[in-house]
Amino acid sequence: AQLSSLQTFTAWCNSHLRKAGTQIENIDEDFRDGLKLMLLLEVISGERLPKPERGKMRVHKINNVNKALDFIASKGVKLVSIGAEEIVDGNAKMTLGMIWTIILRFAIQDISVEETSAKEGLLLWCQRKTAPYKNVNVQNFHISWKDGLAFNALIHRHRPELIEYDKLRKDDPVTNLNNAFEVAEKYLDIPKMLDAEDIVNTARPDEKAIMTYVSSFYHAFSGAQKAETAANRICKVLAVNQENEHLMEDYEKLASDLLEWIRRTIPWLEDRSPQKTIQEMQQKLEDFRDYRRVHKPPKVQEKCQLEINFNTLQTKLRLSNRPAFMPSEGRMVSDINTGWQQVEQAEKGYEEWLLNEIRRLERLDHLAEKFRQKASIHEAWTEGKEAMLKQKDYETATLSDIKALIRKHEAFESDLAAHQDRVEQIAAIAQELNELDYYDSPSVNARCQKICDQWDVLGSLTHSRREALEKTEKQLETIDELHLEYAKRAAPFNNWMESAMEDLQDMFIVHTIEEIEGLIAAHDQFKATLPDADREREAILGIQREAQRIAELHGIKLSANNPYTSVTPQVINSKWERVSAAAGRRGGGLLWGVGDPLPNIGTPPQDHCGALGPEEFKACLISLGYDVENDRQGDAEFNRIMSLVDPNGSGSVTFQAFIDFMSRETTDTDTADQVIASFKVLAGDKNYITAEELRRELPPEQAEYCIARMAPYRGPDATPGALDYKSFSTALYGESDL
Repeated sequence: AQLSSLQTFTAWCNSHLRKAGTQIENIDEDFRDGLKLMLLLEVISGERLPKPERGKMRVHKINNVNKALDFIASKGVKLVSIGAEEIVDGNAKMTLGMIWTIILRFAIQDISVEETSAKEGLLLWCQRKTAPYKNVNVQNFHISWKDGLAFNALIHRHRPELIEYDKLRKDDPVTNLNNAFEVAEKYLDIPKMLDAEDIVNTARPDEKAIMTYVSSFYHAFSGAQKAETAANRICKVLAVNQENEHLMEDYEKLASDLLEWIRRTIPWLEDRSPQKTIQEMQQKLEDFRDYRRVHKPPKVQEKCQLEINFNTLQTKLRLSNRPAFMPSEGRMVSDINTGWQQVEQAEKGYEEWLLNEIRRLERLDHLAEKFRQKASIHEAWTEGKEAMLKQKDYETATLSDIKALIRKHEAFESDLAAHQDRVEQIAAIAQELNELDYYDSPSVNARCQKICDQWDVLGSLTHSRREALEKTEKQLETIDELHLEYAKRAAPFNNWMESAMEDLQDMFIVHTIEEIEGLIAAHDQFKATLPDADREREAILGIQREAQRIAELHGIKLSANNPYTSVTPQVINSKWERVSAAAGRRGGGLLWGVGDPLPNIGTPPQDHCGALGPEEFKACLISLGYDVENDRQGDAEFNRIMSLVDPNGSGSVTFQAFIDFMSRETTDTDTADQVIASFKVLAGDKNYITAEELRRELPPEQAEYCIARMAPYRGPDATPGALDYKSFSTALYGESDL
């Protein structure tokens, strides 16, 4: 046992002395001068000892050993029966006892595990560390270590990578022990202090040797343990700090997010700008209810959590002696509370505003629909009314038509008045929509304005049409009166002309000059009435022209026929021309009878040879109205006529030649001027005629002939389609080109 201790103690001393760069070979010899002993104590205590004496004398050695023993005693160790002289003298037992005392004091005494210390502490440490190993049971510092598993278990527990523990066998203690010793020396810097064979072969291994060796394991691992404990303490402190920092960061992040949400939410809740439609406002209401139901509750939770986190953090800081947490500028709990109050304030009244807005929009929608319905009904009613009121149907209407149109117009005026209410309602609704700030007011106003403007136009057109109808009625009444007067005077005049024609065409049979003279006197008397008759004709035609003038002046299109008579101005003119011609022929016949009285003068037989001399013929012509008086112009005219009736220059005029001349003169009296006058009658006294008038007054063939050949009329009073009948008429007589 002493040998085992000697080997172990030597190895233990060297494990420390090597740190000072030296070692011992022989434990009972090498400490005798006290120098290495003092050095050993300085290394294991970490303290400086008094300066050693360097002399070689025995006294110097004793003094040095005493300095070492005094230092050991100063650490609370009682050195019983150990004196400096025995150590200096190389007493092996004394020296080993002293080394064991040093080992106990500096390697084992300060071990503290749970409530135990020193040897018991070291034993408890071994038990705790090897507890997980089922085949290790450390009860002491001798036989519990014989199989070597306890040493391997201690190493494996702390450095599992160094030992393949599962491969060790309980029945191979030498291998186990050597494995542990070699690993400890190689990887843990613990010198080999025991001999495997010695332990195995000893019934009870040396307790001091095993305790010394095991204490080296404790210090090797508890150095790591201390570092670990220090690291743990640092980690613990850092963990607290880090956790606090995390809490601070979490607070800052949560506060920032919450404030950002508040910053976004307040303007949204304060926004009272109305939407255009109910659907949009309903969506806003839905969004608000979503906010209350979905978005706000988590924020309430976040706010509560934030306050809890803040208070928890402050408590933790206070308990761990850290300064109180001061959040960033504007992120204090009070700032969040202020923001939250603003949210609550903005939220207040928002839903009420939304509901009021929806009610307002519903009213607006209802009003707008009412406006659209009334406007549509009104617009449908006014459809075509302007065109109806603008039509000039009265220009071609008869008097009875006009009276019917006036009655119809009066009915329309009543209808118009009945619609006044609706127009006023439309305007009132539009006004209300404006006052209620309807989004589509511009189009409502435009439609309303159009309806009102059109209403004014209809009123104006209605008034104008009434005036035009009443004026036309008055004009047609005047024309009607003229037509009636014309008819009243044209009928007796027409009868007179027909009677005159009968008389003028009547055959006369006379036997005496007296009878002829009587007839001449009667004929002269008839001729004397012709100027008055012509004036009456002109007066009658004047009535027709006046009617035509009034119609033209006022743009009235008269129907072709006078409703009161079929005697047209053309009929009167035609008959008048025939009366005039017949009167001339009859006068000539009577005068001829005076010049060459014959029995039974009537239509003379073809072989009758009666003739008049030049003077008698001239007298006859003068009585017929020919200008053949005895002057140069008269003589020229007479000579022209004589060349016609006496082409052979016989100096006498036969009755047949006279009759032929008179027939030709009366039938050829149609001059260009007369044709022009006739066209003027057809044209109603205008300087031009229209295709319509020609087709109305002439047979189709003649009408188309005229229309095809008449040039357009270019006068100042021309209207579209006006034709020039004057140039056409002169062209017929070769006075101009067709």
